[in-house]
Amino acid sequence: MIRAGRKQGPYRPRTEETLDAGKLELGEDFQDAECLLISEVKVLLEAQYESKKEEKNLTDVYTKTLEYVQKFSRYTNRDTIKEVRALLKPTNLEPFECAQLGNLCCTEYDEIKSLVPSIGDNISDDDLDSLLKQMDSLKKYQG
Repeated sequence: MIRAGRKQGPYRPRTEETLDAGKLELGEDFQDAECLLISEVKVLLEAQYESKKEEKNLTDVYTKTLEYVQKFSRYTNRDTIKEVRALLKPTNLEPFECAQLGNLCCTEYDEIKSLVPSIGDNISDDDLDSLLKQMDSLKKYQG
């Protein structure tokens, strides 16, 4: 039975894409996407704030996103953000893993490995521990 007003097209079986960030299975939309730290998003949104405010172009989504990144930004100045990126760049970590390291700010390597399991495949425990200590030091002593 065909219902009126409903288009009938070729049968397409439903396929659900199984995504698992722990295995770096993020989906097609994120294949070549650049992953930013929350602190980097904060810098970008704050740089646009005045012009958006003058143009009266502050949407609810923009405002709420700005509030979120201001609340959860771990690095407060641009120099520290650049230093964190410089620490993460030479690693064998995927961009998603780098962003998670910078956003979560864990101090123990076993904690970050439990939150982002794929990290354990790409960096040794000693190197990860050293990286976390350097990032924590930057966070503590930022100006």
